[in-house]
Amino acid sequence: MPDITNTFCGIKSPNPFWLASAPPTDKKYNVVRAFEAGWGGVVWKTLGEDGPPIVNVNGPRYGAIYGADRRLLGLNNIELITDRDLHLNLREIKEVKRDWPDRAMIVSIMVPCEEEAWEAILPLVEETEADGIELNFGCPHGMSERGMGSAVGQVPEYIEMVTRWCKAHTRMPVIVKLTPNITDIRYPARAAKVGGADAVSLINTVSSITSVDLDTFSPEPSIDGKGSHGGFCGPAVKPIALNMVAEIARDAETAGLPISGIGGITTWRDAAEFMALGAGNVQVCTAAMTYGFKIVQEMIAGLEGWMAAKGHASLDDIVGRATPNVTDWQYLNLNYVTKARIDQDACIKCGRCHIACEDTSHQAITNMVDGKRHFEVIDAECVGCNLCVNVCPVEGCIEMVQLPAGDVDERTGKTVQDDYANWTEHPNNPSVVAAE
Repeated sequence: MPDITNTFCGIKSPNPFWLASAPPTDKKYNVVRAFEAGWGGVVWKTLGEDGPPIVNVNGPRYGAIYGADRRLLGLNNIELITDRDLHLNLREIKEVKRDWPDRAMIVSIMVPCEEEAWEAILPLVEETEADGIELNFGCPHGMSERGMGSAVGQVPEYIEMVTRWCKAHTRMPVIVKLTPNITDIRYPARAAKVGGADAVSLINTVSSITSVDLDTFSPEPSIDGKGSHGGFCGPAVKPIALNMVAEIARDAETAGLPISGIGGITTWRDAAEFMALGAGNVQVCTAAMTYGFKIVQEMIAGLEGWMAAKGHASLDDIVGRATPNVTDWQYLNLNYVTKARIDQDACIKCGRCHIACEDTSHQAITNMVDGKRHFEVIDAECVGCNLCVNVCPVEGCIEMVQLPAGDVDERTGKTVQDDYANWTEHPNNPSVVAAE
């Protein structure tokens, strides 16, 4: 059986699946249930400074986006950091870590952007014997308006400054949680590394409004007829998260910086994709809130089964394996030519491929041949875009087939070349023309 034990920033856990800082990690009761179910670690719901507790709304806190089968695709929340007493949280953290020493215990923190505030809370967290801290620089609502959360995460200079403060005042590993609500994720990641961060985690939630009630004209979730932007998470944000993880993993200035991947992870496959792009482990929230803590058992079994089938002995065999294959558009091989092929035995003749191609793409799929309903690719029109593959309801019915070198592409009339060529050297590139 493959070894899926995980070591992240020196923090050990029996598997790479951690619960992210959120309602599921807000109290001892939840976290113990999570550990009993098999989670490898948790990031305790964000703690604030000592004093009057945070005040949450006493009403709906979530909005949702559903698929056609009402499967939850995305969840918007207007929840703030913990509204429980700081010292109650600290006491429970210590108790759980004492009782579950083999599990990773990370404490998320968010306090005002003043060194004294960070200096005051860090010894209190250290006393719990937690394994590390996560600086919440990502929350896009409620706290950002107070100069915390994403208000810090959107300013690289602040990230570097606060990270330095924390490294100066604690022995614990410091993980910096990044906001996706920024133009280029590499700049905050670079700032975290310069500040001495041991790792980064991403993504936090995406600022959003999920829907509007067309009877009351109030955004959801509605509080007494009013709504607010919140943080969007769940399967719908996975593509955004994967891209940002890859950007940090392949950036020369942040290469080698440990990454904890977050964003829409629901299955073992999602987790494996994040790790393949450079994440050392993953954090999960929405899937646990949707399906319960025992979903981790499916994740563990699925990851172990896939690794065994592929001959991967440990997580080291997969972490970062896909990173070298991520490139910029201008370096893609322009001599790689494909055409769509439809398996006539598998085709159910629904016509979706034809409609999509006819109306929105290249008019490269028939709908009638010799007076009969028949869907076939017209090579002279097919650009190999693969839209038909993505709209076909039958998995494997349509595939993209590479034309071998020496064949003639009927669309362009050119012979397919075996060598590699990209946009940087293409004669239509204005930069190439200028250089000549």
